[in-house]
Amino acid sequence: MKTLVCSGTSFLLAVLWFDLMFDTQVLGKSGATLPEETLDSISRYYSRVTTTARPMNRLVGLAMLGTLIALVVQVQKNQIPSSRAIISLILAVLAISIALGRTLRNAIRLGRQDEDLVTQSRIARLVLRDHLFCFVALGSLLMLQLMPL
Repeated sequence: MKTLVCSGTSFLLAVLWFDLMFDTQVLGKSGATLPEETLDSISRYYSRVTTTARPMNRLVGLAMLGTLIALVVQVQKNQIPSSRAIISLILAVLAISIALGRTLRNAIRLGRQDEDLVTQSRIARLVLRDHLFCFVALGSLLMLQLMPL
């Protein structure tokens, strides 16, 4: 199970890395409205990955589900120290809940580009914040899994 947990988590971290390459365009830009070219770049990316990339975008959901199942089995079978297994599961649930509960919806909204620039700018900053949190959570999960027994 540890291999499946690490593989799924690594895949999700790689997806987040690509998202962050676009999200970080908002860094260093102050004011209520981001430059239109920045919003356009981010929005086009999220339009592709949330809508037009089917069925490949479904792979992310499958990786989330597989990782969660592997973590539950790991906890049940005591394959690593229980405190590390439980913390790993909590980190995964937090990151995946944020991603599915808020970040995906916001990314789809950005991809549509049908809101005013102030709203799009606010959403772009929220997506960056969520992705940074998820990256830290999943990176911590991976470190817990890779620690020696």
